[in-house]
Amino acid sequence: MTPQEASAETRRICALAPVIPVLVIEDAAKAAPLARALIAGGLPVLEVTLRTPAALEAIAAMSDIEGGVVGAGTVLGEADVEAAKAAGARFAVSPGSTPRLLEACEAADLPLLPGAATASEAMALLERGYDMLKFFPAEAAGGIAAVKALGGPLQQVAFCPTGGISATSAPDYLALPNTVCVGGSWVAPADAVAAGDWDRITELARAASALSRG
Repeated sequence: MTPQEASAETRRICALAPVIPVLVIEDAAKAAPLARALIAGGLPVLEVTLRTPAALEAIAAMSDIEGGVVGAGTVLGEADVEAAKAAGARFAVSPGSTPRLLEACEAADLPLLPGAATASEAMALLERGYDMLKFFPAEAAGGIAAVKALGGPLQQVAFCPTGGISATSAPDYLALPNTVCVGGSWVAPADAVAAGDWDRITELARAASALSRG
């Protein structure tokens, strides 16, 4: 998969809904019902971060749920790429990028949403062929003003801002023309997941899926 093909696919995936839930799953048994609740609320694209021992099992469980597009987040190197692909991930997300990570994803035909927080990082990825990027850590790296400013000189680049975004700030990010979607964890609160309160999660997802994009 070429960088251009990978980026086109991640852009297509990002366009499926205004919010990508960023999920840290501690118990793989919760994965399938969590996926069903989010998909029922209109959020089909799910990012399971590789931050817990249950993450790969959760990806495998979620990949069987109809209507979902499950990816692996916090993908940092070749081993993560191979494990995510084997678990059934259809895309990968990274907080940044390295040449070896990009090469591994391209070789595995695993579309990557690579992270960038500066103009130089975005330009390096654009030079390689990536024009759909994750802006991370969004709030800490300048927030809405930073994403808007990057849109001036880098009009070819679109972003999925992630990191510290809430239900309150998400609409302002989505109003920007260079924001395709945002990533956020507020749609799957830890207490609701622990309690198995899937109705609450579906309600939060439904509200998020109704957000307008600029």
